[in-house]
Amino acid sequence: MTPISFSTSQVIFALATGAGRAAIAIMRASGPGSAELLKNLCGSLPEPRRASLRSLRHQGEVLDHAVVLWLPGPKSYTGEDGFELHLHAGPAVIARVADALTDLGARPAEPGEFTKRAVQKGRLDLLQAEAIADLVDSETESQRKQALQQADGALSRLYDGWAQRLRLVLAHQEALIDFPDEDLPPEVEETLLAEMSALHHEMSAHLQDNRGELMRQGLTVVIAGSPNVGKSSLLNALSGYDAAIVTHRAGTTRDAIAVDWILNGVRLRLIDTAGLRETEDEIEAEGIRRALFHVKQADVILHLIGPDETTDALSDNEIAVRTKIDIASAPPNMLGISTQTGDGLSALRSVLTERVSALTASAGAPPLTRARHRAGIQEAVTHLERARTATWPELRGEELRLSMQALGRLTGRVDVESLLDAIFGQFCIGK
Repeated sequence: MTPISFSTSQVIFALATGAGRAAIAIMRASGPGSAELLKNLCGSLPEPRRASLRSLRHQGEVLDHAVVLWLPGPKSYTGEDGFELHLHAGPAVIARVADALTDLGARPAEPGEFTKRAVQKGRLDLLQAEAIADLVDSETESQRKQALQQADGALSRLYDGWAQRLRLVLAHQEALIDFPDEDLPPEVEETLLAEMSALHHEMSAHLQDNRGELMRQGLTVVIAGSPNVGKSSLLNALSGYDAAIVTHRAGTTRDAIAVDWILNGVRLRLIDTAGLRETEDEIEAEGIRRALFHVKQADVILHLIGPDETTDALSDNEIAVRTKIDIASAPPNMLGISTQTGDGLSALRSVLTERVSALTASAGAPPLTRARHRAGIQEAVTHLERARTATWPELRGEELRLSMQALGRLTGRVDVESLLDAIFGQFCIGK
């Protein structure tokens, strides 16, 4: 990977562990001059990548007895010389060591600056850097696996592969432009058009795959139905606590109530909505309007049906659920539940797990995970479409170049300066 040239002349430092009471706090530093700075603190450099117990001193004062790791570049996270100090986690210790580092010429790191320097030194590309942020933020097993796969370069390899194939297509196109009077084999044009069509198909299919975004952001599951059908009771039963008020009075829920829930390693956002009916009550009408909004945005809808109700045809993302089966049993081939007795709740969880698994199941190729990826691939596809329909060879060549550049911006191979601050500003300080 070609390094990106930026000024990284100063040693930066940050606490890499979280705030709060703990036994150990890890202070990390990186940048030119790290070796001299560490010598000032502990007298001499430890053996590279071997933990060493040292007394940290500054201005004749012992600051702490710490485990020190010397991490010379380029085989470090940032690609620069750096070190870690495993300190006792008392706030006074951390503050005093930070003061000493500042006195010795280092400065506190900005959000994401360690990973930004790793990109600048060619240790990571932008897709891998974004995956590091996702890995730090992962709350579920599916999020962890997806972020780790992307951090290992799965998405980068896919996009780099497309860019390399586009480069070959462009080379064939340039040959047709530069040697128009030569008797080039007709297979050159045929191969070029076939590869453009194949790339267009693969990229378009990639855009249709929203598994990565669903796993990263979580799925929205909306509980909908008529008033007093048991929506709030189901929300409480699934979440495990009384998140919504439950009464026998219809129309109790006037607003959407959302609860985060982990199901089979996938984060779901359960939303209880107002009962759907005609009403002249202004507040209830607003609740119904909001309910319909959430229904339109839902990935899965649990459509609850009371004992005295019938159901119309369901949309693809709806699951019909007959409620209150302790009063009247569910008809054949319909899932039935009772929040009073608990009957059917296990079966509902199983059905919901199958639906969630179907929405997030692996399809082989790594999925895109962010809006930036979607916009970049869409731009590449747009230019590829124009290239396929271009009447002039020179226009086709230019559109192929623009498509390849759009892919390059995703990984950071080209034109990344304007992207860096936006991407790395979301990181925690010590990463």
